[in-house]
Amino acid sequence: MANFTVVYDACVLYPAPLRDLLMHLALTDLFRARWTEDIHDEWIRNVLANRPDLTREQLERTRTLMNANVRDCVVEGYRDLIPSIELPDPDDRHVLAAAIRARADAIVTFNLDDFPAARLQPYGIEAQHPDEFIQHLVDLNQARVCAAVQEHLQSLRNPVKTRDQYLDTLLRQGLPQAAALLRAHCFPA
Repeated sequence: MANFTVVYDACVLYPAPLRDLLMHLALTDLFRARWTEDIHDEWIRNVLANRPDLTREQLERTRTLMNANVRDCVVEGYRDLIPSIELPDPDDRHVLAAAIRARADAIVTFNLDDFPAARLQPYGIEAQHPDEFIQHLVDLNQARVCAAVQEHLQSLRNPVKTRDQYLDTLLRQGLPQAAALLRAHCFPA
């Protein structure tokens, strides 16, 4: 059963390959994955701005599926904390507020500089790069992570990917250490 909680920042939900992997990992019950409707709005807004081939309806369907399939994932009642939070980028205060309200242990984000340790430490929260986060999960329970990763790979249909193509995608997502660990532990030669 889950023994820690993380909040996914919008930047890790923006790229579909990473978002899909993080969703599969959330279903392992190794941790509780949380986010907010504001975080959804942010990644959806950015995807729509950069991907004119996608529609709001497609991304809203993704939002609905995420919320329906990950137990107790949507954090509410955090907005009152936002004014008292100081971060380098004021636009990120809602993420820390949600993490505080969710009693999260970590924020999974690419933007580590936006969440300085000194600002998170009073709340018992740390910022983790998704590469580090996945490494920790492998250390915690290699079998469950590998099952989730293999299920994720099997679910890819458009296009179907080989193991090497899948791992190359993770490298392009900025996950070199996780890709190496997954290659060694989940896809042994």
